[in-house]
Amino acid sequence: MEIRDFLAHLNRGETVEGGSEVHQMMHELAQEALKLTAQINGSYHPPEEIRNLFSDLIGSPVDETFAMFPPFYTDCGKNINVGKNVFINSGCRFQDQGGITIGDGVLIGHNVVLATLNHDINPNKRSTLHPAPIVIGNNVWIGANATVVPGVTIGDGAIVAAGAVVTKDVPPNVIVGGVPAKILNEIDNSKE
Repeated sequence: MEIRDFLAHLNRGETVEGGSEVHQMMHELAQEALKLTAQINGSYHPPEEIRNLFSDLIGSPVDETFAMFPPFYTDCGKNINVGKNVFINSGCRFQDQGGITIGDGVLIGHNVVLATLNHDINPNKRSTLHPAPIVIGNNVWIGANATVVPGVTIGDGAIVAAGAVVTKDVPPNVIVGGVPAKILNEIDNSKE
């Protein structure tokens, strides 16, 4: 199976049956991701090297404005798209098989989890996976220890409070927090 066919399958939101060719490809890509994240996390790298290693991990170049503080973890990497002026703080975990899109100007705090796969709820089919993308708009700030679950879109300018668990879409220019996350406040963009 070619990687483009694998990503197309997942990006269509099609089920991944346990033991299938797609499932096997997922395991192969996980090994590559583990190797690259071990390289990223194993020793100090200047910012340019981090950008190069992260570009290798996701399979496409990131902008020179991208910055990340390791450690960083993913079990795929190939379905992450990153905009400009993005900062990812240390300890983040991205499960990106279902697709993660990060807009421009995004700040992602310590230990954030972005998860794009669910296991089947039927115990007899638990190895079956259901992908759904996470889309993070422009100028979003996700606070430390937040978790975003599969299928969530976070609107431009939104803030996700530290420790929040985001289970549904977040409108633009609001602050959400709690478990599950709820709108706490609106952001007034008229003040400069």
